[in-house]
Amino acid sequence: MLIFKIFRRTEWDAFKAAGETAGAPVDLADGYIHFSTAAQLPETASRHFATESDLVLVAFAPETLGEALKWEPSRGGQLFPHLYRPLRLSEVVWDKSLPLGATGHIFPEGVL
Repeated sequence: MLIFKIFRRTEWDAFKAAGETAGAPVDLADGYIHFSTAAQLPETASRHFATESDLVLVAFAPETLGEALKWEPSRGGQLFPHLYRPLRLSEVVWDKSLPLGATGHIFPEGVL
């Protein structure tokens, strides 16, 4: 199983340049890095990135993130993965563009 983080292109570029990130502004405000499972991705994208088209979907293997990854209740009581430490570029499994289509974001084949 993989978990996912949606980055704005500028956030992704900064992450790649630095080799690690403490996350987006919402992550910094909340004190942890937000992730979603594949099943949670469509709602995350529509809630938080509804009109944004220059996005990058990045996949991570939860078992490589260690004990700082916690599964905590959020929207509707669903358990969401939250990381309580900086995220390292070496932990990325893959990254793919997440364009905005006429009816919402177009997820890479096989993700959902």
